[in-house]
Amino acid sequence: MPIAKISPSLLSGDFGILAAECKRMVSHGADWLHMDVMDGHFVPNITIGAPVISCLTKHLDAFLDCHMMVSHPEKWVDDFAKAGASLYCFHIEATQNASALIDQIHAAGMKAGVAVKPKTPISTVMDLGDKMDMCLVMTVEPGFGGQRFMAECIPKVKELRAKFPNLDIEVDGGIAMENIDAAAEAGANVIVAGTSIFKADDITGTIETFRNKVNSEQALLAKK
Repeated sequence: MPIAKISPSLLSGDFGILAAECKRMVSHGADWLHMDVMDGHFVPNITIGAPVISCLTKHLDAFLDCHMMVSHPEKWVDDFAKAGASLYCFHIEATQNASALIDQIHAAGMKAGVAVKPKTPISTVMDLGDKMDMCLVMTVEPGFGGQRFMAECIPKVKELRAKFPNLDIEVDGGIAMENIDAAAEAGANVIVAGTSIFKADDITGTIETFRNKVNSEQALLAKK
């Protein structure tokens, strides 16, 4: 049974004190730290790169969940592996040979994730279920924080979970108290949340609530 992993999105943190923000999230109970990497081509924004990851890993002992919203993701695998990334999640839309890229990521010593945009059919990743370590179902269009949760993406999670009961399935985009139940019930166990965690009055309580809801639903799914 996949267990809950709560991965606060550092896109909602203060980039001026990024290492401190990472430590703060870990101190509140975060399991992973979600790093959004954008190159200005795949999405219309630019954020952190491998040098920043390298700096962070010198000060952190944490699982770095790197979401690569980049063109030609195969170009950056070795750089991010050397920088200390734990998981390298690329977009299915950005590569011509996802299976080979997964092999490349594994050979570099990282876990491999495959992400799908809201309008991309989940069928595009179904044949990778036994190779990838995680599938990320985007519940907003990638590129910007603070967007509205797209409930129409949740059936993808349910379809994935039905076929791959042990796979880590991540949801990212607009996740908050009002929709965590829908994500958890569908089978998501890796929860990315930015604003709803960073702006929470009780960050520890929010993370723990997300974790409990996910683990409860995973237990129910395991019994079916």
